[in-house]
Amino acid sequence: MNHVIKLFLRLAISIGFLSAVADRFGLWSPEVSAWGNWDNFVASTGQLNPWWPEALIPGLAVVATLAEIVFSICLILGFKTALFAKLSGILLLLFGLSMTFSIGLKSALDSSVFSIAAAAFAFSLMKEKYWELDSL
Repeated sequence: MNHVIKLFLRLAISIGFLSAVADRFGLWSPEVSAWGNWDNFVASTGQLNPWWPEALIPGLAVVATLAEIVFSICLILGFKTALFAKLSGILLLLFGLSMTFSIGLKSALDSSVFSIAAAAFAFSLMKEKYWELDSL
C-alpha cells in the first residue's frame, strides 16, 4: 500500500506543478486560468516578491518555471525522488511564505501551499523503492 501512496504523491506534486506551468503558457481555458499568459505570471511573481529588484523578477519567474518542469519530470520518472521531493518542498514552502508576507496568510492557506509542501517533505522521507529509477 505504501508504494501506491508514494506513487500518488509523486504524481500529485508533479501534475500540480505542470498544471501551473501550463497555465502560465496559456494552455488552460480563461475560465479556469489563474494567469493565462506569461506576462500575467511575471506580474504575479513581482507581486509575491516585492522585496526583489524589479529587474530580477522575470529571471525569478523563469527559474521557478524551469524548477517546476525539472522537478516534475524527475518525480514522474522516479529519478532521485528523495532529492526532488525535498527541492519541491523547499520551492513550495518559499512560495507559501512569499504569499504570506506579500498578500497574506489566508491566500496561502486557501491555496493549500503549506499542505502540498508538507506532502513533498513527507514524500522525501518515504524509503520504499517501487517504480523508481533510484533503485537501479
